[in-house]
Amino acid sequence: MSFGGFLESSYGTRAVGDIPYSNMPVGTLAQSRLVGPTLAKSMFTSPGLSLALTGNEGKGELGRNGGDFETPSGRNKEDENESRSGSDNMDGGSGEDQDADNPPRKKRYHRHTPQQIQELESLFKECPHPDEKQRNELSKRLCLESRQVKFWFQNRRTQMKTQLERHENSILRQENDKLRAENMTIRDAMRNPICNNCGGPAMLGDVSLEEQHLRIENARLKDELDRVCALAGKFLGRPVSSMANSIPPPMPNSSLELAVGTNGFGGLSSALSSGTDFGGGVSSALSVVPSARATGVMGLERSIERSMFLELALAAMDELVKMAQSDDPLWLPSLEGGKVTLNYDEYLRVFPRCIGAKPVGFVTEATREAGMVIINSLALVETLMDSNRWAEMFPFMIARTSTTDVISSGMGGTRNGALQLMHAELQVLSPLVPVREVNFLRFCKQHAEGVWAVVDVSIDSIRENPAAPPYANCRRLPSGCVVQDMPNGYSKVTWVEHAEYDECAVHQLYRPLLNSGMGFGAQRWVATLQRQCECLAILMSSTVPTRDHTAITPSGRRSMLKLAQRMTDNFCAGVCASTVHKWNKLCPGNVGEDVRVMTRKSVDDPGEPPGVVLSAATSVWLPVSPHRVFDFLRDERLRSEWDILSNGGPMQEMAHIAKGQEHGNCVSLLRASAMNASQSSMLILQETCIDAAGSLVVYAPVDIPAMHVVMNGGDSAYVALLPSGFAIVPDGSSGSQNTTGNGSSPRSGGSLLTVAFQILVNSLPTAKLTVESVETVNNLISCTVQKIKAALHCEN
Repeated sequence: MSFGGFLESSYGTRAVGDIPYSNMPVGTLAQSRLVGPTLAKSMFTSPGLSLALTGNEGKGELGRNGGDFETPSGRNKEDENESRSGSDNMDGGSGEDQDADNPPRKKRYHRHTPQQIQELESLFKECPHPDEKQRNELSKRLCLESRQVKFWFQNRRTQMKTQLERHENSILRQENDKLRAENMTIRDAMRNPICNNCGGPAMLGDVSLEEQHLRIENARLKDELDRVCALAGKFLGRPVSSMANSIPPPMPNSSLELAVGTNGFGGLSSALSSGTDFGGGVSSALSVVPSARATGVMGLERSIERSMFLELALAAMDELVKMAQSDDPLWLPSLEGGKVTLNYDEYLRVFPRCIGAKPVGFVTEATREAGMVIINSLALVETLMDSNRWAEMFPFMIARTSTTDVISSGMGGTRNGALQLMHAELQVLSPLVPVREVNFLRFCKQHAEGVWAVVDVSIDSIRENPAAPPYANCRRLPSGCVVQDMPNGYSKVTWVEHAEYDECAVHQLYRPLLNSGMGFGAQRWVATLQRQCECLAILMSSTVPTRDHTAITPSGRRSMLKLAQRMTDNFCAGVCASTVHKWNKLCPGNVGEDVRVMTRKSVDDPGEPPGVVLSAATSVWLPVSPHRVFDFLRDERLRSEWDILSNGGPMQEMAHIAKGQEHGNCVSLLRASAMNASQSSMLILQETCIDAAGSLVVYAPVDIPAMHVVMNGGDSAYVALLPSGFAIVPDGSSGSQNTTGNGSSPRSGGSLLTVAFQILVNSLPTAKLTVESVETVNNLISCTVQKIKAALHCEN
């Protein structure tokens, strides 16, 4: 097909071109207004194109001419046949019949009849590319040769293509004019900069001395941009071209650049948002468009920090997946059945230290645990990425947590690629174990359909505060879980916990527990997750468990469970002295060193009685199995053996709400019967929990009228209570045999029992704490511990 020749009109005029389309770039006509003068002149002086343009200028639109014309002498037979129409050559032969010495003779062509044109056009609309059979049938019907029909269709297609290019050329010309107008507007704005603060003309003389510093920052920003693009490509799993070339170079003597302080970074936001799809998270977080030099420096530091976060998260995710999937030699079988131990030599050989060397005096704990959980992967991922839902899922392990920064919210409306900065306070329910405060990155990634991974890693080595100590009391190496969907709504969760902590701050009584990994290890996370998910499944079920022998309305069950959850959260906050409440530690001389006494003021809290609250907690070791201690403390029939507030009489269970298949996971409402007429009845709200990692018994006296409101579905937020209770965990010893005091069969290991009380010592928040109040609480704890030891026959 040719470019510059005749175009077949509806009346049968033929077209002959001199430049084939195959030899000419598409869009040449469309870009004719954008090329330079020299290039345009050289293009339009070429022999083939100038001939076509000359013919157009002399004869108008050649496709409508229909007159005779002479073919150039330099044309060969192939070009002639390609550009000829299907008409017969009335005079003269082909290029082979002509003598080389004789000049080419004028050739005459006849026009097609209107009937022939009509037939050809109708077939062209249906089939622009007829095959040989169709051409033969049409040529017979129109009394034409087959090659005439063939050439007519060729030229008709050429005409159609040329018309389309003319239309595109017109559109491009309009866009070009629009861009030229915008360019002129921008140039005018650059010549007359306006101050953003006052709206008047900008005074640029004051900042002209900073141009050199801005250019130095430009170079640093470009280098950082290359690194960010490389990280983004690794993050997305596909290459992302560097946008450094798309950033405009500093304009010489540009007043606009100095006035607004773009630092050469103006194109980064649009470049990253168009080149990398982070779901509005990473692209917006990495794009920096400062408005002044000081803002530009802060933006640069923030961009560098976030790019380091992204690189750290990718390395942590890779390490977590390998540690979850690898076995020997990275994980060695332990002497205890089913457990594995990390081979540190192999770990240091395989993985680089992504958060720096281990601080002096720190010890390492690494555990891995797998289990089936009744929750799907998407729901679990959403829970882990939401700080509030994460704390609700692990209430006994997380004292407080918050999301401090969201770097990426994910891609495509999912959590895939979500990256956020979080703060958490992790706890073991004992005053002898300090709360672990960690600042960490949480990164979520989908590895396959129904397979997700969520990893945490500390950022203390990246974000260092000169005024703070070099390290906190704990650092989290890449830790987290890999979740895989299973049938029937279950998921297989493989949890890895890897941390370094300061062992000197931990009491000797709890060091074996932490060394075994049951304090903050993977086994505790998985066991808590299984218990909580089972509880949620039961509470969401329409059937009421058979143990719920009391008739409580669904709204009453929800209110009672909500009240029990608040009670348990307050109990945990009082045991470990987390920042949930503002506690003041006391050091009275008449209290043992293993007893922590704290005080706080309760003001304007409808869920607590107003006044001065005193909290006391201690932990003791018992040579009794954790399960036996738990069964003894939760049994309302044996409560009078240790609870001095029960009036020495029997307890009766008024209401029972099951929270799991295990009978020990429940919320109960107990009633203490009055022994004589001078005593009044009392209600006690109690929640008990047990799993493979430990157990809990929490209780609080409650007002009888208030509990009637709650059990009828009323708001439980206004029920005032101060909780007390017990936390029971294994002592962490392996293989030790301890006999119980009553001479029963030997049991392996003992228990660590934490006893905690919160008591209102004065109803006035402004009152001062007295020594008698501290002694009263201390005596209450000592008496309770002695009664428990006596009941379990382990006084010595």
